[in-house]
Amino acid sequence: MNKAAITLLTIMLVLLTIGVVMLFSTSALYAKDRYGDQHYLLKRQLAWMLVGAVGCGMAASFPYPKLRGVCTAMLVVAGVMLALALVPHIGLKVGGARRWLGFGPMRFQPSELGKLALVVWLAHWLAKEKRRLDRFSRGFAIPMGVVGIMLLLILAEPDFGSTALMASVSFAMMYIAGVRLRFLVPTILSGVAGFATLVIHNPTRAARLMAFMDLEKYKQGAGYQVWQAILAFGSGGFNGLGLGNSLQKMFYLPEAHTDFIFPIIGEELGLVGTLAILLAFALLMVCAVVISLRASDLFGQYLGMGIAVLLAMQALINIGVVTAWLPTKGLPLPFISFGGSNLVLNMVAIGLLLNIYRHGSAEAESEEQEFFARRSSLT
Repeated sequence: MNKAAITLLTIMLVLLTIGVVMLFSTSALYAKDRYGDQHYLLKRQLAWMLVGAVGCGMAASFPYPKLRGVCTAMLVVAGVMLALALVPHIGLKVGGARRWLGFGPMRFQPSELGKLALVVWLAHWLAKEKRRLDRFSRGFAIPMGVVGIMLLLILAEPDFGSTALMASVSFAMMYIAGVRLRFLVPTILSGVAGFATLVIHNPTRAARLMAFMDLEKYKQGAGYQVWQAILAFGSGGFNGLGLGNSLQKMFYLPEAHTDFIFPIIGEELGLVGTLAILLAFALLMVCAVVISLRASDLFGQYLGMGIAVLLAMQALINIGVVTAWLPTKGLPLPFISFGGSNLVLNMVAIGLLLNIYRHGSAEAESEEQEFFARRSSLT
């Protein structure tokens, strides 16, 4: 196993360890108050981590090219699950959104499966149509139609954060593959305009947007969580207050163990801790790209690149939200935030990257030249 693969696996284990430690630190009081057991959420996360470890091992153990034969079925299953989540009495409605399937305490977010399934399918399609990506129908209309259906299903939940994430990853993969910018740019601009219109006409999202534009004015309303997050970073300073010594987790920062766990890391471990997390995600991205580029085929390259962008964008959006650089969106911090669906699928994604490394012998010269030359030849 080369340095990139070893580093990738090490980073995942380090992030998982930090996640377990910080989850207990942030959730003990909340779990004790709500469930009567301070270890309740920790035990659930460890159970999901075990499932993720099995999934990661399975994803790393079989030849990844076989995914091409089942990627359409994966996407259809994900789409059906997303549709079922919208059906009353089948999908679970929490906080005004229907994003979950499941029974009792066990819940699963179909959008997490949809993210990975879409990346796999797009990698397959872009590799299959590699010589026709400059055509509107095969290179843009068909893949954009599939992406659009998935985005609409997720947007209907509603889940604006995951919609923006999947759109960004899809456009990035299409750009990397060589789809013409004259197709992509107008679609991106139209999508941003439509997305902004939906946000403005949604009272909850509009309030979050106003809070983003003037956080201090709305610090007691829609901007409350972000304001408390900023206070947590400020309290932590350079060295932090020490592990377990956060004040903001004392019910000042709601749901600190989920999307807003990063500010508690900043409060307890300081700037040093937050920079270490940022460095870890940057190295993860670099390792993923290096592994992708050594794949023996275009499908492996596009799949690896898609996973790299997916993980990096999740981390970037989460950190951007809690530091007030982006409007509030409900996306967890990969490998660290509490949440089983996201954790399992991210670990499976890492397994696929290790799979690409294991089965990716030296790349054929013609494929390598084609990969690097396509962008310049089509622009």
